[in-house]
Amino acid sequence: MTPEWPAPPNVRAAFSLRLGGVSEAPFDSLNLGAHVGDDPARVSENRQRVEAALALPAPPRWLTQVHGVNVLDAPPAADAAPESADAVVLRHPGTVGVIQVADCLPVLLAAADGRAVAAAHAGWRGLAAGVLEATVERLAEPAGSLMAWLGPAIGPAHFEVGDEVRAAFMQQDPGAAEAFAPNARGRWQCDLARLARRRLQALGVQHVYGGRWCTFADPTRFFSYRREGRCGRMGAFVWLT
Repeated sequence: MTPEWPAPPNVRAAFSLRLGGVSEAPFDSLNLGAHVGDDPARVSENRQRVEAALALPAPPRWLTQVHGVNVLDAPPAADAAPESADAVVLRHPGTVGVIQVADCLPVLLAAADGRAVAAAHAGWRGLAAGVLEATVERLAEPAGSLMAWLGPAIGPAHFEVGDEVRAAFMQQDPGAAEAFAPNARGRWQCDLARLARRRLQALGVQHVYGGRWCTFADPTRFFSYRREGRCGRMGAFVWLT
């Protein structure tokens, strides 16, 4: 999947689907996650297939994601070992960032002049903790010059949460109530994309695209942890040429 956003010509981005890999059930088939219990050889083959299909200029900067707010400012050379972070900023042509997801929201950011890009892992915990704020701060570009693309994530029809999740957002932004709808079980249906849009707009990022795809509702194309439990991971990639 190619993001539809007016990024400058030197910004490249892509989102992998679950199709076209070699992993067997329940990771079938293009699983990119090395931490989910899949055969490491199959994961390696899947990653190589993605690198070839996207003609990546270098292996991606794989992260150890922990639903936190640490942002890696990636140097030109890729390290062999993944670093613990939930977002990555890239300023050097040929360095590739990637965020792994299977319901959480991947957010890609790009400066309008093409000087820098970023990718953030924005599940509800990361959103509430401030991962988007930390990423925009690390980018150090005027917020008005940034654009964002929201990738596939679990949609509000399928993302049921408890009072504690709603409270985590409401205590910071009472207007976040618009992203939560009560259901018949006394819980809430949560709209991650709407929450991300609110956070970005509050930062001054007005040009926000995507956010239309539900991972839970489309088992043919997307992995979904909430739907499947054990499953693979997809990747949101961004880099500069």
